[in-house]
Amino acid sequence: MTSAFSLCLQQSELNSFLWTIKRDPPSYFYGTIHVPYTRVWDFIPENSKQAFQQSSIVCFELDLTDPYTISALTSCQLLPQGENLQDLLPKDIYRRLKRHLEYVRLMLPSWMTPEQRGKGLYADYLFNAIAGNWERKRPVWVMLMVNSLTEADIKTRGVPVLDLYLAQEAQRMRKRTGAVEKVEEQCHPLNRFSFSQVMFALNQTLLQQESLRAGGLQVPYTTEHLIKHYNCGDLRSIIFNHDASQVPSFKNATLPASEQVTAQEIERYFRQELIYTRNERMGRRVRALLEEQPDNSFFFAFGAGLISQRLKEILLFPGTNLDFKTLRNGLFSPEESL
Repeated sequence: MTSAFSLCLQQSELNSFLWTIKRDPPSYFYGTIHVPYTRVWDFIPENSKQAFQQSSIVCFELDLTDPYTISALTSCQLLPQGENLQDLLPKDIYRRLKRHLEYVRLMLPSWMTPEQRGKGLYADYLFNAIAGNWERKRPVWVMLMVNSLTEADIKTRGVPVLDLYLAQEAQRMRKRTGAVEKVEEQCHPLNRFSFSQVMFALNQTLLQQESLRAGGLQVPYTTEHLIKHYNCGDLRSIIFNHDASQVPSFKNATLPASEQVTAQEIERYFRQELIYTRNERMGRRVRALLEEQPDNSFFFAFGAGLISQRLKEILLFPGTNLDFKTLRNGLFSPEESL
């Protein structure tokens, strides 16, 4: 931990992912990351933890502790009744997909950590938890599933991700909790992806995984990169936008010109739908909560890639008394205007 802190302190600007909305009592925005909380918890500054403890209401994008949320997310990913992937996908892509999943199932035991085995996790259970019923899933969700079935991601399974851990802690502390989005609002933009775009994305994902298996490709942004940037408080890193949009980047200089256009269209669509449109919708709902409950202290825990300048602009409407400040790590001055 010391060496990692030393690495971070070489940066000229070390921010925490905490903003305060200056009012009485204050409310807070905190930028989370979708990785096991144990990988980042020791790097989260005390002021962020204190803000969480002192707030009376904690709000998330979705309530991941609600069984309905999990059920709705699962249902949203499924094809219409009676359809399956084998009937939809081109034969070549289906064969490659099936071959890759067989490879993952074969490799899973060697990818697991001793800690995971010590907790009673075993390879077949883990594979079925992630990829079970894959033939009934919509192709876009299969693409995202394949993108997450890597050795690095498998090693993180079994520990709550940061936002889920915060939700569990809020429940344990008997805080009021809530969500500012509906499952459909996260799910439907992915399901509106055109079939040709989904086939392009799934093919590119399989090509990437096949190259990784052959040892001929290094992924530019891994979970480890994401964790390092987060722990070092790097607000500017583009990889947070990929974490926020849930979708990998398909832009690649080696693609033919026509496929470059498709990759750019996909990226623009997801940036608009899963970052900008969400920011506006979430901003309106957050603002309404703050106006309706002026005597409560809120702690809004959203993906770090979502807390953009646009969200802050929506909240700072004319006549408001809201004032956004970045709360810095205790090693630095306590506040700085954004």
